[in-house]
Amino acid sequence: MTPGLYSTTGLKAIPGLPAPRRHRTARCAALALALAPALALWSPAPAGADIFSYTSRDGVIHFTNIPQPGRPWRRIMRTGPGKAAQVHARRSTRPLPPDRSRRYEQDIQQAAALYQIPPPLIHAVIGVESDYDPRATSRAGAQGLMQLMPATARGMGVIDVFDPRENIFGGVRYLRALANQFAGSLVKTIAGYHAGPGAVLRYGGLPPYATTLQYVRMVLHRYRHQRQRALATALLGAPAAAPDPAGPRSKALARR
Repeated sequence: MTPGLYSTTGLKAIPGLPAPRRHRTARCAALALALAPALALWSPAPAGADIFSYTSRDGVIHFTNIPQPGRPWRRIMRTGPGKAAQVHARRSTRPLPPDRSRRYEQDIQQAAALYQIPPPLIHAVIGVESDYDPRATSRAGAQGLMQLMPATARGMGVIDVFDPRENIFGGVRYLRALANQFAGSLVKTIAGYHAGPGAVLRYGGLPPYATTLQYVRMVLHRYRHQRQRALATALLGAPAAAPDPAGPRSKALARR
């Protein structure tokens, strides 16, 4: 993996989509993908205050609790429907092993090679969705490592959603489908994974859900962290020191 394998525009849209299947072997390939595009980050307002946002011509998303006239502000909803009602899954009660992020590395690499999604992005999604807990569930019904909703799991060919390998391949296939649908936009792909592609289409970009905005922020933070470590390992042979990949969290948002 070398720096030249990354672009600055987002995910590469590729024609076609490999059929869902359980792979026992797959060759790990270096993948072309994406430093996250610039996204202005927001701090939650006091409880009960309305938050407004608009996207400027240069693509920067602005947030305020005091909207000024002359700009197309829109009110941010605290939560969205279904899976978008919360940011995180509810973890299982059993202790998680400290090496859990490495436990599924082979499956992640194989799914990444098959569907041309970068491993750092897959790690970022799993980390935010379930913290690598294969038994994690949400009140909305999302399940497993990559928190697949039942209809999504069926559509991606997943039979046992609590099987880590099946869940990873199904989740990564869904990321690829979203990346194709949104012409490689990294932010729209992540937002679609959380709030559903319909919400992204309905609002012409990031849905105005505080939970989804926080989710996108956290995934991008983890993605940058994972990408930097992957590049440092490839170039220097050792992982780079980095801050906590969990990134900033908001107490004002609903949690799973």
